[in-house]
Amino acid sequence: MDKLENSQPLRPTHGGVKPAELRALGLKPEDVLDFSASVSPIGPPEGVREALSQVDLAAYPDPQCLLLREAISNHLSRVSSEPVGTEKILVGNGSTEIIHLLARAYLSPSRPRSDNTAFILTPTYGEYEGACRLMGSTISCLDGLDRPGFRWDLELAARSIAQEKPSLIFLCNPNNPTGVFLNHDEVSLLVQAADVTGGLLVLDEAYLSFVEEPWDSLSLLRQGPVILVRSMTKDYGLTALRLGYSVASEEVTQRLGTLQPDWSVNGLSQAAGLAALADTGYLDRARQAVNESKNFLSARLADLGLFVPPSAANFLLVKVGDATGWSDKLIRKGLAVRDCTSFGLPKYIRVGIRPLADCQRLAEAMAGLAD
Repeated sequence: MDKLENSQPLRPTHGGVKPAELRALGLKPEDVLDFSASVSPIGPPEGVREALSQVDLAAYPDPQCLLLREAISNHLSRVSSEPVGTEKILVGNGSTEIIHLLARAYLSPSRPRSDNTAFILTPTYGEYEGACRLMGSTISCLDGLDRPGFRWDLELAARSIAQEKPSLIFLCNPNNPTGVFLNHDEVSLLVQAADVTGGLLVLDEAYLSFVEEPWDSLSLLRQGPVILVRSMTKDYGLTALRLGYSVASEEVTQRLGTLQPDWSVNGLSQAAGLAALADTGYLDRARQAVNESKNFLSARLADLGLFVPPSAANFLLVKVGDATGWSDKLIRKGLAVRDCTSFGLPKYIRVGIRPLADCQRLAEAMAGLAD
């Protein structure tokens, strides 16, 4: 297992177009297609803008997000055979807030007769490490960089969890940035390991809605200590509003809720979430658009001689050789991609899936650079 040194930077690197960087290049945000973020390619549901216009900006939002939690509960009952009551749902200011609440709740102070430790399956979303570092945690990682298809040795992971007894175990599924999607039995190994050691498995499913053939992870809640973290920001293209939620036992949910500031989720975000969930056909349309663009882009980039590993998510990992060099050249063409050097993948860029016409433009630009 790798131990991460506390001397490393506290804050992670994220995708998304940065205005300061664009200004240095003489570019405006409206002149750039952002492939560095991975959200729904079809934009927010139609009812969202109307819902936002109806929000009373002088009124406090509901700190408990009751109506939105009820809507999420109803949504989950439509897509799963596992009933989820509102007492098991926590709404957050993006799923990232929930990740930080978890770190506060489980890493400071540490459990009796245990160290202040976290276990992360890497390479992955940098906010897990960032949140744990803020709590002064010791972090162990199981790296999949040198494994076929970036798939981890999960039996080794289970043994490591049994030995180290971490308070939190972080798994992104499908994983960012590799697109690896573990099946039920694979994830269950980690749930069982957490159950034996008294830890909590954090299953980040930010990209689950874009998986072509997902499995019902809600059944894991009956198997052991697990919390599912999901992103409505990504599901419904609500990036500017920040909205996510978690599903866990009532005990875990209450523990996080005691640490969450009142009015963390503003009234605009709550209204947008209700409108988005009311459009019951939206996620199917978004998934179809992702599949169309992803199939085109993966085939076109492979034709250019670029290695594109299979991805279950709404993004592609592309081996270009010099990630920083390619990113710099593409941004100057008005195309922002994610340099994966910060993930430990300096030869790869990550490309979020956008509408087909945008993907065609990116493919043309990359063809020019590959010549």
